[in-house]
Amino acid sequence: MTKRTSAKHKLDRRMGENIWGRPKSPVNKREYGPGQHGQRRKGKMSDYGIQLRAKQKLKGYYGDITEKQFKKNYVEAARMKGDTGQNLIGLLERRLDAVVYRAKFAPTIFSARQIVSHGHIYVNGVKCNIASRLVKPGDEITLGKKAQEMALILEAQGLAERDIPDYVAPDGAAKVTYVRVPSLDEVPYPVKMEPNLVVEFYSR
Repeated sequence: MTKRTSAKHKLDRRMGENIWGRPKSPVNKREYGPGQHGQRRKGKMSDYGIQLRAKQKLKGYYGDITEKQFKKNYVEAARMKGDTGQNLIGLLERRLDAVVYRAKFAPTIFSARQIVSHGHIYVNGVKCNIASRLVKPGDEITLGKKAQEMALILEAQGLAERDIPDYVAPDGAAKVTYVRVPSLDEVPYPVKMEPNLVVEFYSR
């Protein structure tokens, strides 16, 4: 399981954006960065800085996955036919923890990863505890019986701040079907994601 090494709200403040669209984000109150020098005026960013920031934002959005995992997704996206940036988004949205989050089985991407790693999720009827597993169109993702009564999951299902996207089809409260791999404009990001800049970063 990937360990989150820094507080998730710090990422919001470092980026200066509420990247998950959560009402409790400190960016809603303080738009400057974290730490002692957070309020310093920022200079103009270089192309490299802009590309790095786009990568950190996208990587952070999916639960701050490790650089090794993220780069592996990029290499796979570049190998596939079509636009590398779109392919990268498609691969990230196929991750099991991302689908659990999209299905509103968890309030955050971090808790989605935890629910998967604790064995509460079934893919096509088989328990799966690998958050990075890539689901395929037609796969059914189900919550285990125990998980259906967990307060965390009930809270997530009641959240008004986000809806289940069209490419994840709910069947009752405990089961969804992954319908298709989405394109960038279908993914309900609360902030602008720029996978083209991520591609430029790794292409340097």
